[in-house]
Amino acid sequence: MERTLYNQISMPAIGYGVYQITDQELCEECVVQAIQSGYRLIDTAAAYENEEAVGRAIKRCGVAREELFITTKLWVTDTSYEKVKEAFNRSLNKLGLDYIDLYLIHQPYNDYYGAWRAMCELYQEGKVRAIGVDNFKQDRLADFLRFNEIKPMINMVECNPMYQREDDLHYLQENDIQMMAWSPLASGKENILKNETLKKIGDKYQKSIAQVTLRWLYQRNIIPVVKSTKPTRIKENLNIFDFELSTEDMLEIEKLDQGHTCFHERDTAQKVNHFLDIAFKFNL
Repeated sequence: MERTLYNQISMPAIGYGVYQITDQELCEECVVQAIQSGYRLIDTAAAYENEEAVGRAIKRCGVAREELFITTKLWVTDTSYEKVKEAFNRSLNKLGLDYIDLYLIHQPYNDYYGAWRAMCELYQEGKVRAIGVDNFKQDRLADFLRFNEIKPMINMVECNPMYQREDDLHYLQENDIQMMAWSPLASGKENILKNETLKKIGDKYQKSIAQVTLRWLYQRNIIPVVKSTKPTRIKENLNIFDFELSTEDMLEIEKLDQGHTCFHERDTAQKVNHFLDIAFKFNL
């Protein structure tokens, strides 16, 4: 199953992510397992510090490069016109690839306007097939769209049953920008993996809570990126295309929305400065 971006590039409708898999051997094995299980979208980032492990897995997996869709991300410290191409080439070399399928601005901080100009050049040169942003809320994205000729093909944001972001989804769809979802299972927060509503729906289809959640995102035309280090879960999470949630099911899940992040909101100067202090300690 695939989604087509506004530039007519097709990408898989579900992906496997490697956030916080810092053990290099484990990360490599997990990506090999994911690809051999059927995943074709693999999501990493410079800040995850595991691009080399992902690259080794790509070489080992037995699947042709052109069948894979590889995403990586530009970190805050490199988010400027002057630093993008060096950062991009560094990621390219670590991954051992000739091109990247999707390159994202990881966070809406630093000179992301300058960074975008450089990313557009990489896109026009054919070094990356699609470009986008990550963690951009509507206010920043609206400003971004107004003053750039090439708009993002993707906005990757937190989205899960506890933080459904329906208004953000409508805004992106109005602008022909594909939503991707990080942390679709909320990292188990809010007791989501024991939620009675999701369990009841899952029991009806003989599916897990994770499968119900990922199917729910798929039916909303959102691309989820899911992580597990357990081979059985890796396979299970991909098995969402042999059932369909009813309208009633979708409405029941809609009631779970709490309307706020399951993590840490960066909505004050103090919180943003704290985040940036940490971000600039990364030596990528």
